[in-house]
Amino acid sequence: MLTAVPLLARELGAGSLGEREWDRAVVVAPDLGAVKLAEHYGALLSCPVAVVRKVRLSGTRVVAEELVGDVRDRPVVIVDDMISTGGTIEAAAQVVAGHGAAPEIVVVAAHGLFVEAAVERLNRAGIRRVLVTDTLAQPATPAMPLGTCSVAPLLADAIGRLHRDEPLDDLLARV
Repeated sequence: MLTAVPLLARELGAGSLGEREWDRAVVVAPDLGAVKLAEHYGALLSCPVAVVRKVRLSGTRVVAEELVGDVRDRPVVIVDDMISTGGTIEAAAQVVAGHGAAPEIVVVAAHGLFVEAAVERLNRAGIRRVLVTDTLAQPATPAMPLGTCSVAPLLADAIGRLHRDEPLDDLLARV
């Protein structure tokens, strides 16, 4: 399973936050399932990691209950594997805002499904920017600040390595 994390981390570093804000930024896992992912981003971006503990009430409703880590007066980057309904991201954004995070909330996910009321939820949560890959088609003019990162270089690199019988280790997701 190829990972787009290094690709997305490079894109994040290239402009999602101001130059002086990166030294204060915190990577946030919106739930316990995203902790390893957040640690991977944190290592690539040289940022500390915080974790939100949530409870899923239904397929579209979640309640975030607590935050482990310090986000006070710091910009946050909430990371997840995909954004479907936006419920998890909205709940995490509310928790970090409630713990005094700076309003510069950026969200990054490999896949942006944006089903049901996802766009409304993300806008309501005050997200500054959402960054996803182009693994799924995105609307040309979304009603939110959406950036898309192409996975074409990643796929080309993997195919080239396979043809040259070279290892793929650094392109694979950490499980």
